[in-house]
Formats: sequence, C-alpha cells, structure tokens
Amino acid sequence: MIGPFRGGRVLAVTGVPGDPNTFYFGSVGGGVWKTTNTGVTWTPIFDSQHIASIGAIAVAPSDPKVIYVGSGEADMRSAISFGDGMYKSTDAGNTWQHLGLRDSRQIGRVLVHPRNPDIVYVAALGHAYGPNAERGVYRSVDGGRNWQKVLDKGPEIGAIDLAFEPENPQVIYAAMWNARRTPWSQYPPIGGPGSGLYKSTDGGDHWTELRGNGLPGGDWGRVGVDVARGTGGRRVYAIIDAKEGGLYRSDDAGMNWMRVGTDSRIDSRAWYFSGVTVDPHNPDIVYVPNVALYRSTDGGKNFVVLKGAPGGDDYHALWIDPSESSRMILGSDQGTTISVDAGKTWGTWYNQPTAQFYHVTTDNQFPYYVYGSQQDSGTAAVPSRTNHAQITERDWYSVGGAESGYIAVDPKDPNIVYVNDTNGKLTRFDKRTAQAHNITPWPAAGFGVDISKRKYRFPWTAPLVFSPIEPGTLYFGSQYLLKTTDGGLTWQEISPDLTGAAKGAKAGGPVTVENAKTRGYGVIYSIAPSPLKAGMIWAGTDTGLIQLTRDGGKSWLNVTPQGLSEWSKVTHIAASHFDPAVAYAAVDRHRLEDYKPHLYRTADYGKTWTEAVNGLEQPAFLNAIREDPARRGLLYAATEMGVCVSFDDAAHWQSLQLNLPVTSVRDLVVHGDDLVIATHGRGFWVLDDIAPLRQIDAKVAAAGVWLFKPSTAIRTASEGFQGTPYPPELPAAKNPPDGIAIDFYFKTVPAGEVTLEILDAANHVVRRYSTTDRAPAPPANSLPIADVWLVPPPRFAAGAGMNRFVWDLRYPSPASEFGDSEETPRPPRGPQVLPGTYQARLSAGGRSLTQPVKVTLDPRSSATSADLSKQLDLGVKVSRQISRASEAAHEARQLKRSLPDLEELDSVLAGLQAVQSGRTAVLGVVESADRTPPAQAYALFEEISRKLEAQLAKWNALKSRSLR
Repeated sequence: MIGPFRGGRVLAVTGVPGDPNTFYFGSVGGGVWKTTNTGVTWTPIFDSQHIASIGAIAVAPSDPKVIYVGSGEADMRSAISFGDGMYKSTDAGNTWQHLGLRDSRQIGRVLVHPRNPDIVYVAALGHAYGPNAERGVYRSVDGGRNWQKVLDKGPEIGAIDLAFEPENPQVIYAAMWNARRTPWSQYPPIGGPGSGLYKSTDGGDHWTELRGNGLPGGDWGRVGVDVARGTGGRRVYAIIDAKEGGLYRSDDAGMNWMRVGTDSRIDSRAWYFSGVTVDPHNPDIVYVPNVALYRSTDGGKNFVVLKGAPGGDDYHALWIDPSESSRMILGSDQGTTISVDAGKTWGTWYNQPTAQFYHVTTDNQFPYYVYGSQQDSGTAAVPSRTNHAQITERDWYSVGGAESGYIAVDPKDPNIVYVNDTNGKLTRFDKRTAQAHNITPWPAAGFGVDISKRKYRFPWTAPLVFSPIEPGTLYFGSQYLLKTTDGGLTWQEISPDLTGAAKGAKAGGPVTVENAKTRGYGVIYSIAPSPLKAGMIWAGTDTGLIQLTRDGGKSWLNVTPQGLSEWSKVTHIAASHFDPAVAYAAVDRHRLEDYKPHLYRTADYGKTWTEAVNGLEQPAFLNAIREDPARRGLLYAATEMGVCVSFDDAAHWQSLQLNLPVTSVRDLVVHGDDLVIATHGRGFWVLDDIAPLRQIDAKVAAAGVWLFKPSTAIRTASEGFQGTPYPPELPAAKNPPDGIAIDFYFKTVPAGEVTLEILDAANHVVRRYSTTDRAPAPPANSLPIADVWLVPPPRFAAGAGMNRFVWDLRYPSPASEFGDSEETPRPPRGPQVLPGTYQARLSAGGRSLTQPVKVTLDPRSSATSADLSKQLDLGVKVSRQISRASEAAHEARQLKRSLPDLEELDSVLAGLQAVQSGRTAVLGVVESADRTPPAQAYALFEEISRKLEAQLAKWNALKSRSLR
C-alpha cells in the first residue's frame, strides 16, 4: 500500500462507554478499524472477513467485548458497495463470526440492548437496485444465532434507523425508508411511498406508525431518530425528509410533534444524511451531521456549525459516550475523527488508509507517480517510491480537479495533468505553476439542469484517455466521443450519440428502465483507443452498448455482444497490445440486480463475443480489465472483492489477492514491471515486480525447481540526509525493495543447502547467500534510538512454492557493529555494483540454474562510467579496511574478556574504533552521490590507512606478548 493515508467515507462509528481510549469505525470500503489510544493510531480488525463494506457497528453496553457489525453501506449513493449480513465478535474484534441476514445487502443501524448483549436489533435497508424480502427490522434474542423480522413493510421498504428509549429498552423507534437506485441516476435515489416512523413499546412485538399530530404530511424520504436520556422517554427528535421537512421534536414520547428545526442546512441532501444525535446529559443539546456538523443548544430551534470546512466534509454518524458527553467520535466522507472536549478540537483523519479511488493512472517519469481522484477529498498524486525511507504525507500532492473523475497525464510531459470532475468539468493542471486551466468542452453549468436540456451528458466519472499511438490526442466521453489535439483549447465531436438515447428526448413523467433512454439518459462509460492501429477506438456505454470505429470516428459500428441487455454498464474495455481484432470488455450489471461478474472477449473486431468468467468469484461484479503488454494472454481483472489473474487469455481465472485485504478494486494499470490498483476503500496498492507472472506456464508448474528471469534493476542511491524522521505513530507506506527481486520456485521443500550467488561478467562471485548462513543477530542497540527503528538484515530462505529474495545490488557489507534503521540500512554497507549484466545462480541438490540480471543506472543520474568506477574502487578499498579494523577490534574484545586487567587493550580498542570511525566517514562520502569521490576523501583515506597500519601493528605486538 503506497497511500495516501487520508480517510474515506465512514457511516459507522462507536466507542466503548466509560473507556476513554477505545473506539471503532466501519469504513464503507475498508472494513472495521479499532484504536486503543484515542485515534493516534488505527488498526484493521476485519481483514480476515470476506466483505469490506460496513454500514453499522455497535458495542454491547453491558459487555465491551461483544461487537456487532452490519455490513453494506446504506447511504444509497450510485457507487456504493454491498454487504452480506451481520457479524459478531465476542473478544473485542480479534475474531468474528457471520450471523446471517446475508441477503439484506445494506444495513443502516444495529442496536444492542443496554443490559443484555444477546438482544440485538438490525435496521436492514435491503437491496439498493430492486425489491427483496430480507429487509425491515430484525431482532435476535440469542446473540444473532436466530433472527425474527419484527417490522415488515414489504419488499420495497427497508429500515434505516433505530433508537431505544434509554431508560426503557422495550420502547424502540424505527425509521422505514422506500429508496431505490436506478441504473441511470448518478445522485439522489428514487423515493417511494411507505417511508415512516414507527414505535414499539414491547421490544418490537408490535408497532405503531407515528403520523399526524404535528408530523409532516405527504410522502416521506429518509428519517433519523434519537431519544434523549434523562427525560423518561418523553423527549424524542426526528429529522424527516419531506415537503415540510426538517427537525421535529416530541416532548410526550411521540404523541405530539412540533417542527423545531427549519434551517435548510440541516436537511440538505436528506437522502444522504438525515441523522440526529442527542447529548446524553442535556436533552436540549442536539447534533445533526450534514455537509457540516451542526449543534443546537436550545432543543433544535437554532443551529451553529461545530465542525465543517469550505469544501464540505459530509458528516454522517456521531457517537457520544453516555458516561461522558465530551467524548465523541464522528464519521464523514473524509474518515473518522475523535473529540474529547465536546467538539472544541478534533483528531486527524490523515492516519486512516481507507481512501476511495475511482480510477488509477501513472506517468512516465522515474520514479513514477500514481494518480487518482478520491471520493470527497479531491485528487492525489502519490510517488511509487521516494529517495528517503518511506512514502509519507509530505510526498504526495493534489493535481486540481475533484472527487470522482478520470485523470490523464500528458505522456510527453508529466507536469501536465488532465482531470475531470462531475458533470463534465475538465481541467488542465500544470504542476510547475499549480494552475488548473478550465478546458471543459461546454462550460455552461450542468448540475441541476434537466438531462434532456444539457448539450453534453456526463456520468459521475466520465472516461478520459490519451491515444497510445498519437500522444497529443486526448479523448473524452459524454454521449458523444470528444477529441482534442491542442490541450483542450478546441474540441471536436467525432461520433454521433453512441448510447442509443432517443433524439429530441423530453423531460416529464416517471423514468423507468424501459423508457430511460427516451428521456435522454445514457453516457459513454469507457474508451479504449487501440495501441496498434491509429484511429481505431472502442467505446462502451452505460446503456449496454459497445461501439467501434476503425477510421478515427468517421463511421461507427455497433458491436454489442448478443443478448447483452439495456443498462448493462460497460465499465471498461481493454484493446489488445498484440492483435487489433482482440478486445476485452468488463460489464457491470449489479444495477440490474445481477451481481455476477461479466467479461466478454472478441477476436474478430466485435463480430462475435465469448463470455469468459470461469474462476471469477461470485457475487463480485467486474470493474475493470487490463491486458499485460508484455505477455499475450496474461490478463488482470478488478472486481468488487479484489484482483484476479488469467494466464490463458481469460479461459480460466484465479485470485491474485495475496496480502491485499478484501476491498472494492475499481481500476488497475500495468506500469513497467508493476501492477498498480485503485481501491474504493484502501487507497493505492502496487504489486512490485510481476516478472514471475509473465513467465509462469505449465513447464514451470511441472518443474522441481525454477529460477525466474529478474526484471531490470535500477541502481538508485538513498537520500543522504533525511532530517528528523516521521514518528512511528504517523502512518507511512513502504518503498519498493531496495535492489532487485530474485524469484525462484521449489515444488517441494528442498533438501540440503540452497545457495544464491551473484556473478559479474568475469564470472567472479559478487555476493553469496546460503540457507545455512547463520541467522543475523539482532543489531546491538548501542545507539540513542528506540529498538523500533532497528531492523535486522534479511535472511536467505527457500521453501516449497514461490520464493523471493532481494539482492541489494551491493557487495558484501564490511564487518560492522551497526544495525539497519527504519528499513534504510545504516552505514557501512558494501559498495554498490556497477551498471552492467550479472548472473544469478541458484544451486540446490547438485543442480544449478542461472538467469541474467541487468543493472542500469538511475535515469536521473548524470554520472559517467568513470565516475562510478572511481566510486566503486575507493568504496571497495574502504570496506576492506573497515573489515580489518572490525576483525581486530573483535579479537581485542575477546582477549579483554580473558585478561580484563590488561590496560593496554583499552588503548588498542580506542585506536581501532577511531580508525573505524574515520573509514566509515570516508565511505559515507563515497556513498553520498554518484560522482567521482572528492580529493579530500582520498586524502582522508590515505591518512586513516597509515593510522590503521600503525594500530594493527600495535595490536599484533600486544597480542603476541599476551598470548605467550
């Protein structure tokens, strides 16, 4: 994971009553997280489960070890993921068990009885895109082993919120909601009749709908409810989405109501928010999360902003400790934040790796940067590696734009980045000036304008891609394919409406699956220019069409797979790097209640298609497909549950999850020898060095042992001075391995010694590793730093299956008393090898295998071969001298143990240490840059060499006398 450590959307938060340090949150795409230090650090505790979307979480007030989790976010956005029911932990999150309600899909609230942890209620909203039976209010009285539906309003209406009367948990309020997403809408869901507020006074056995008596008339939308403590259940608040919506209050346990909160800010986009939380010690203090967090101190009549930023943070959930109302946790689109002073100050959400990205791309510089747009947090450009120990917050930056669009980096200039936003806004960002030039094809406002009246229609995330053959040509998708060749100064429509939408569409009347296209809906959702033929472009729409032009847009052919129904979203198309007739199309039909993956392959320009999903997990719809440009038939698929790989041109698929947590993977791209993915809940991840994937075949699988050809190694130098390092409590990502990964395979556990040798062009052994090498001892911490900074050197090992070892591109380290710090080795290390071709030789059981290892110079370096040769020559000499001094010092210490009273030994040891320090200083100069060592380094080397010889002579003389 390379970052950024910037939180994603959170709807589920809770703490432990009376515990000032422990809190939990559930990410909508990143699982459940826990802190035991009030949010200084967060730990994922749900990664072993098979679902990542969390809608609700609750700790049993009577037993803090019991936690219930409802999976599936219930905010009803167009890009939401899904859940598979209820989960429970009885050991504070260490282990989990699934409790059923698998088809509930989206869960809005979990409520646990205050005195009995086995009694739990669930607000199941149900399917987002269609009716289903498993929705409504459920109750369990045996800890979730069995469930009873206690409030059922039919297959169209689900439950979104629940609240106890604090002093009497037999009294329960439930909010029901009729909400439906449609395949074509990108913002609010469709609301229907039947939403309402219900009350039970017998623990859920019977319910009464609360209507009239001051409550708004007509159809309602989403409702949020809470009951004030210390009022005997009389004070109840409800925030209601209705024509006369707002915050309503009852002072007689729900019999009569008054509209107290009419501030339009608290019920804007009510379908997305509509939550209310009462202070546990003051019934007049009430909080409403929305674009900001609002607080009222007069019973809901007037509100002020307690927390909110100019860009809008979108707050969703607030939990307040019932034992101490100054302690609270807040969930938002930016992550989770904790306050311990009633909201005066808040903790950070820049320590949560739960970012939600929609797409990913990379640039052509070294090291390359990874780009994406993060939900409600804007864009991020994150380096794939840095010159210092880690990838931290200081290393990534924004490239303008906003939360949902594609990013396209100019292939000729990584300083120029094109970013699109919702409703087709498009900017050209110049890193050098930080200017974001608006180059929107039609800059008239589109937000809020009826779809039939817009010049161009754009989805939430409109496709934007450069031609791989004509690097100055940029394509952008609306209902037409748009093209610019001058950086967006002019745009050309190079297609008709490719979506199948009716011409002259007019607004009016209900929109259905059957008539949506006649109302003007439908957009291009994917664009794939051929990397082999100029002017050949594939385009996929959210209406279920695939279109192809082979003449730059002059003519188009509908090549949609037979039987693909309308509103099957063609999320991604990959045009082959090996055959222009071949393409792959990822199709997402979950908006039609089909959550299975769908992947189509053509080898004849779309005349015929074959569905190729054998081995892809279900249910997990497909988000993207990529072909490896280096090996024909090697494919990667991004699914709603992770990453899959095919080695046989999509005939068979298997998981490529490895250490990646279950999460929605929205996009992926192959960059050189790396596979880069964008997740919608866990940020950016990189699979370093996929060379073995490109070589695996039946021959490898049948072999007893196999050595894979390594990728080309790039010789880099670390930053010499890093300043004060980031504290270990602050999150940071790892750099790729420092060196070259050497991969090998054993069918069974090898018997006897296994060695790995690196040989130079003259067949001399540069480095040797063996499974019989003694395990490196933990570094002796004689330094004024904590042990957390010390990392022992790696140990070569060989086991059954795939093995990977990283050669650091260095000669052996000289003998030293220093350890490795923060994965950046402390000096002295062995000198770096010269660029050139080496051999890796793996030996086991009397058999040896070799592969070439190519080492190239950092492309940013201007060093000459002469510079590097001089650097190596002096480095080798210094290393030998350091080893001589260290070996002598070691012998002297051994003798000191036997002859502790021999005072001359102290003088010898001090002299050797001084010499060694000087040698280390010289080596530090040599290693500081790829340049010819300066004259003063040679001078110091000669001076220290003379001193070393003198000290060694003194030691040898003393040794001879002492051992007689």
